[in-house]
Amino acid sequence: MRWPAPDGPARERFSLIVPALHEAQVIGGTLQRLLHDDYPNVEILVSLCEGDDDTIAEVRRVMRDHDPHGRIRTVIRAYGQSNKPRQLNAALAEATGTVAGVVDAEDDVAPGLLARVDALFRQTGADVVQGGVQLMTLGRRPRDWFKVHNVLEYFFWFTSRMFYQVMCGFVPLGGNTVFIRRELMIRAGGWPDNLTEDCALGVLLCTRYGAKVVAAYEPELVTREEVPQTIHSRSQGSLFWQRVRWNQGFLSILLQGDWLRLPTLRQRALAGYILATPFLQAFSGLLLPWPWRPSSRSRCRSPSPC
Repeated sequence: MRWPAPDGPARERFSLIVPALHEAQVIGGTLQRLLHDDYPNVEILVSLCEGDDDTIAEVRRVMRDHDPHGRIRTVIRAYGQSNKPRQLNAALAEATGTVAGVVDAEDDVAPGLLARVDALFRQTGADVVQGGVQLMTLGRRPRDWFKVHNVLEYFFWFTSRMFYQVMCGFVPLGGNTVFIRRELMIRAGGWPDNLTEDCALGVLLCTRYGAKVVAAYEPELVTREEVPQTIHSRSQGSLFWQRVRWNQGFLSILLQGDWLRLPTLRQRALAGYILATPFLQAFSGLLLPWPWRPSSRSRCRSPSPC
């Protein structure tokens, strides 16, 4: 589905939640781009952790220098152990909009996106709208091979698989550029405290609340993100550890079994396949042919040709 053109005055009020931890180098640019969007009814809630002084200082600098209308508010909390769903839920409790949206601290959100989201809510009566995300920075060196695969993975997920999942009624949501009616989020208890809170929320809303999810994609309106820069280095962004976290989250959702509540066999089969896919891919490595040499005991000892 393509994004519809705005068809009247803005109706929804958006509460954009930006969770951030140790993101002082990137969050300033993200907030300034959000402020440049001319959608009139929006508040930006930046969810921060006590003690993250550099990020807090950068957010306050943007508020002072670039936000004369006071659209940015900070939600600062102390957490025993901080994670993204806890920061999202802290901001959700302070939100005043009709729709809650998620923006990651490093995102480049397309200008004009909110007006299109508003129009899509209006035209479809959706409970949830999922926008497109596209990874950037392909890399040009042979050792950047994994970046190309990562970019293509996101591209096909948001341009193809996401729409099939919407059609089937089972949608593991993305971690950002997702917009949910706040009243529904409150009834659902907010984001599940899970390593993959986005996927867990999609399962929860589809299985227990029968939420209507719609998705839209246009290249000009995607949210841009950088790929993880390394395979193993956590400090520089690690693809390996990102996927470990994802796999742990998917496994917990698979074992929890809420997806078994879906009404049709087709939906349950799709849900089980999606949640088990990371492990099917991993175990498929066992099926690869391995070079081997027969031992001396297995060699033919007959004097005649074997």
